[in-house]
Amino acid sequence: MTINTTIPVASGTIVVFSDLTCPFAHVAIHRLFTARARLGLDEHVRLDHHAFPIELLNSTPGTRHGSDSEIPVLGPLEPDAGWQIWQGPDYHYPSTVLPAFEAVRAVKAQSVELSERFDRSVRRAFWAESCPIHLHHELLAIATNVDGVDVDALDHALRHGTHRRDIFDDLETVRSGAVQMSPHLFLPDGTDITNPGVSVHWQGEWAKGFPVIDRDDRNTYDDILTRAA
Repeated sequence: MTINTTIPVASGTIVVFSDLTCPFAHVAIHRLFTARARLGLDEHVRLDHHAFPIELLNSTPGTRHGSDSEIPVLGPLEPDAGWQIWQGPDYHYPSTVLPAFEAVRAVKAQSVELSERFDRSVRRAFWAESCPIHLHHELLAIATNVDGVDVDALDHALRHGTHRRDIFDDLETVRSGAVQMSPHLFLPDGTDITNPGVSVHWQGEWAKGFPVIDRDDRNTYDDILTRAA
C-alpha cells in the first residue's frame, strides 16, 4: 500500500478507479462484494466508482484479443464472478465503453448504492453474457433489472451526455499520476492499493501471450474493508 494525498475519500467509502473491461477489476469488484457481505459491512462501506478509461489513455478502441487471453487465467481466481469467452460476433464487441462509464456515473447521481449494483451488473453483462455494453438500449435493459434505478432518468442523462465531462475529469486525474492502473482503490485512512492481493506478469507480449499469477491473497480484501468501515 501507498499513501494517497490527492484523491478525496469520504468516511465509510472506498473510491475505485477501474475500467469496465478490465478482468482484474472484475475480480476485485466481485471480491469486494463477497467479502463485504461476509464481514457484515454491506451497510457500512460504499464503493464510489470512477473511470479508468483505457481506451482514452491508449488512444485505441477496445479489442477482444486481450480478454480472450486473460479469461482462462483470471476466471479460475473467482469463477462465480461470471466469465465466458466472447460469444457474439467480433463487430458486437465494445470498441468503446464511454457510454457505460457515463451510465454508471448517471446512476451514481441517483445514489452511490444503486451505482454499485448497476456497475456490477454491467460488468457481469459484459464478462458473463457477452453483452455489447456500449449500446444505449443494452445499458437501459441492464438498468431495468437493477431494483431502484430510475431508468427514465438514466435514459435522459445518456441522451444529453450529462456525465461525459465527469469521465474526462477522471481521465485527467489518472493522467496526473495519482491513479496508477485498473483497479486502483483509495481508502479513507489515506492509503491506496493497486490490484489488491494479486501480483502478475505476462508471458510473451500482451494479447499474444498470457498473464501468469505470481501471488493471490484473498485476505487482502478483509483488511481493505475493515479499514474502510
